[in-house]
Amino acid sequence: MKFEHLLSDINGFGRFQIMIIIISFVARFTLPCHFMLGNFIAAVPSHRCDLSTLDDEGVFGNLTQEQRLTVTIPVQEDGTPSSCKMFPEPQFHLLSNSNDSDLATVPCQNGWVYDNSTFKSTLATEWDLVCDQKGQNKATATIFFLGVMFGAMTFGSLSDRFGRKTMLLVSYISGMLFGVASAFSTSFIMFAVLRFFTGFGITGIVIISSVLSVEWVDIEHRKLVGVIDSLSWTFGNSMIPAIAYCVNDWRQLTIVVTSPLVLAILTWRWIPESARWLIANGKFEKANFYLQQCAQINQKQEFASKITPETLSSIVVTERKDRTYSYLDLIRTPKMRRLALLTGIVWYGVASTYYGISFNITGFGLNIYLTQFVYGAIELPVTLSVYYLLDKVGRRNTEVGSLLGAGICLAINIFLPRDMSVLRTVVAMLGKGCSAASFTTVVLYSSELFPTVVRQNGMGYNSSMGRLGVSLAPLILLLDEVWRDLPQVLLCSIALLASLVARMLPETRDRCLPETIQDIEDGQTGKSLAGSQVVETTEIPLKSKANDEGEN
Repeated sequence: MKFEHLLSDINGFGRFQIMIIIISFVARFTLPCHFMLGNFIAAVPSHRCDLSTLDDEGVFGNLTQEQRLTVTIPVQEDGTPSSCKMFPEPQFHLLSNSNDSDLATVPCQNGWVYDNSTFKSTLATEWDLVCDQKGQNKATATIFFLGVMFGAMTFGSLSDRFGRKTMLLVSYISGMLFGVASAFSTSFIMFAVLRFFTGFGITGIVIISSVLSVEWVDIEHRKLVGVIDSLSWTFGNSMIPAIAYCVNDWRQLTIVVTSPLVLAILTWRWIPESARWLIANGKFEKANFYLQQCAQINQKQEFASKITPETLSSIVVTERKDRTYSYLDLIRTPKMRRLALLTGIVWYGVASTYYGISFNITGFGLNIYLTQFVYGAIELPVTLSVYYLLDKVGRRNTEVGSLLGAGICLAINIFLPRDMSVLRTVVAMLGKGCSAASFTTVVLYSSELFPTVVRQNGMGYNSSMGRLGVSLAPLILLLDEVWRDLPQVLLCSIALLASLVARMLPETRDRCLPETIQDIEDGQTGKSLAGSQVVETTEIPLKSKANDEGEN
């Protein structure tokens, strides 16, 4: 007997499941805000060398501000004052002769002056992370996502061992504590360390809540749950520019985007443990409690009496319920090993492409807030279209097509001239939409591919591979100093490679979730709930079936 049969009797998508989705939505809102936070708190406003020391010494006399800049700061090719260089001595002859190409320059000697018209304060203005130190500023995103990567591995393993609900609370609390603490950092090193642990803490939210939602709904509504989870990201991505526009101090902004976790902690008590996980681990009494609760809330009390711990014990019988599963179980057997390899590559490609485009919001010459808002808003119609495509063309074809589309858009932008900023941005938006579609699909797709006993381990591993891709995305963007189009070429290649690998994965549309590793090795994930054998099984009352087995 499959768990889906039991779930269909007590309504696989009723009030109980809707409650889980709504509660999860609150916490998931903070995730895209934190993931995109670096675009705003690490923004580098226009800056130039600070000349106040020379001004105090009376060097400039009655010169105007424009004349002072002329004699102390060299001009760049675009006609603007240099951001990182100055003359060692004022060059007063430049007031009559503007040719400064042969003059010696030195790095800024007394710090910088920043344009605060857009941002009140950022990491760059707080600790002068510009010019020679700009690598540290870029590294903040990499540090955060390294924390996310290690957190995904940790929470994936622990939630398979200790349960989804318990580790979800740990993720809530740790993410909130480290997130708020990072806003009170007194040095860049302190901020970097706390930012790492913030990423480590909050990553459990996404991988645990996604799996928990999928494990509580029936086959018919799994794609809907995946799309709703994705909409929380769309909502967060669309709201972060508005929040950042109103709160332009990096410390206050960090606290604001972390605050939804307070509400998430308060509502955690209503989140149920995964009945699938409880059954797979032999905890039939607890599983029975939550299934009874589900039947009551979904107003299916007539089926509640048919569910007993003895009945539940017949669902998973092919593997020992007292053993502990680990990441090693992902590679012990041939088909699991192949599945882990393929999904890991796809996750890396999806994340690299999505965030490589998302982090480049200043690369097209348009307003940072508007670009981020459109980047977020484009995900809404894309996510809704994914809901249609998942059933019409299947999970695999949707994943392959969306990655292929993202790669093509990245390739087009390589050949478009830089001065065509509007057209380049439109193409980038299309690429962002395709990459968002691939992300929406891959979360649901991979959760359907892995068996229940190691599903959280599988998601933790995949999420780690994805976060590795995210961690490297900011560094890939820095390669534009080697060759201007090198970041685009690399991201395009990654997207196309991931598309080819995704083509090698099995389809999961209208299939029962695999429960055990043996299901994967035997190829039993291909069984559809609509099959004739399943129909016969569901016609047998649960309680009488258990009694028959007991008599035998």
